[in-house]
Amino acid sequence: MKTTTIIIFSLLIILTSCHQTEKEYYNRGNAKAELEDYSGAIADYNKAIEINPQDAMAYFNRGNAKADLKDYDGAIADYSKAIEINPQDPTAYDNRGNAKANLGDYSGAIADYNKAIEINPQFAEAYYNRGSTRANLKDYSGAIVDYNKAIEINPKYAEAYYNRGLANDGLQDYSGEIADYNEAIEINPQFAAAYNNRGAFKANLGDYSEAIADYNMAIDINPQFAAAYYNRGVAKDGLQDYSEAIADYSKAIEISPQDAEAYLNRGVAKANLGDYSGEIADYSKAIEINPQDATAYNNRGNAKTNLGDYSGAIADYNKAIDINPQYAKAYFNRGNAKADLKDYSGAIADYNKAIEINPQDAEAFDNRGNAKYNLKDYKGAIADYSEAIEINPQDAKAYLGRGLAKIFSGDKDNGCLDLSKAGELGDESAYDAIKELCNK
Repeated sequence: MKTTTIIIFSLLIILTSCHQTEKEYYNRGNAKAELEDYSGAIADYNKAIEINPQDAMAYFNRGNAKADLKDYDGAIADYSKAIEINPQDPTAYDNRGNAKANLGDYSGAIADYNKAIEINPQFAEAYYNRGSTRANLKDYSGAIVDYNKAIEINPKYAEAYYNRGLANDGLQDYSGEIADYNEAIEINPQFAAAYNNRGAFKANLGDYSEAIADYNMAIDINPQFAAAYYNRGVAKDGLQDYSEAIADYSKAIEISPQDAEAYLNRGVAKANLGDYSGEIADYSKAIEINPQDATAYNNRGNAKTNLGDYSGAIADYNKAIDINPQYAKAYFNRGNAKADLKDYSGAIADYNKAIEINPQDAEAFDNRGNAKYNLKDYKGAIADYSEAIEINPQDAKAYLGRGLAKIFSGDKDNGCLDLSKAGELGDESAYDAIKELCNK
């Protein structure tokens, strides 16, 4: 009898597995979705829908699984079918709005959020999502109105406070921004992104130590948070702790190997330690990831200049300018490289362009003055040094250059006064020039 019972039980299992109900497929799909087996979940939802083509929830959940696989078009089709079967389901409209937003169809997304809110005026998530979509359209004021409503409905909605903080940043309401990050953290002390953003806010105020404390918290909560390592590196750069900054950028790169900005900033930190070869390697990697990164070309040009490879530097500055023809610093730096090669006329042409783009660049006037001085155009040099001094009255180099240009153009007395001023402003070489040219 025991043997027979076992055989019958086994047969029952086989028979029921062959005739699973719609509900069983649906529930198994949900279980697979919980385990993040979205493809398996979709297969089960397909079976549930095959058995009952009017199962709105099966379409809805299949849409969710497709969205989790980033098949947003497929998700939209399923949410639309769920809505067709049950036009009063606000969540289907909300989720379809999310899928549209992920495809960049912000107007379509807002229309769906509007419908979700019309059906359920207390739907906090729909207000939140509409606010996020408005923020993507840079309608920060409209976004804040929606986040306010979401918070009114759910005062413990940490994500709404967080995103309202981002919107306040867009409106340059910095006190509102940090207050929102604080509230988000109070509600959810494990909110790593809120610590990260609060840290960035503090870093922008120059409070690097407090910023680092927030980044530490973000990293403690989420040790794989690449952005927090990157931002902590930036804060350590601000404290001139370049070795530690490099360690943080390296960790960010380990987590996110395609982060061009992390390579770029690590290169800058290496430059500050005089590691020009290491710097070049990082800029080259940044360029490999993003060939349109004008800053990486410019910075690599600077590193090559520091290694005396002026021709290689000029090639990089050329590329930076090709990418961004309004890149004043690239013209300035190319002018410096040309001056190092004693191509003073070419240098002047580049300084001209740098000044055209940024007429308040005292250094460009300084260096153009130097190039003119080297071509013995003392009158032109004096004019440029004078312009630099007008922009920056504390520019010791400009007083030194103007003093020398005046002396060599025959105006010794005024030239010596300029040299004296350069010395007062901290240029020790001015006193050597005074001894040689003025005390005779």
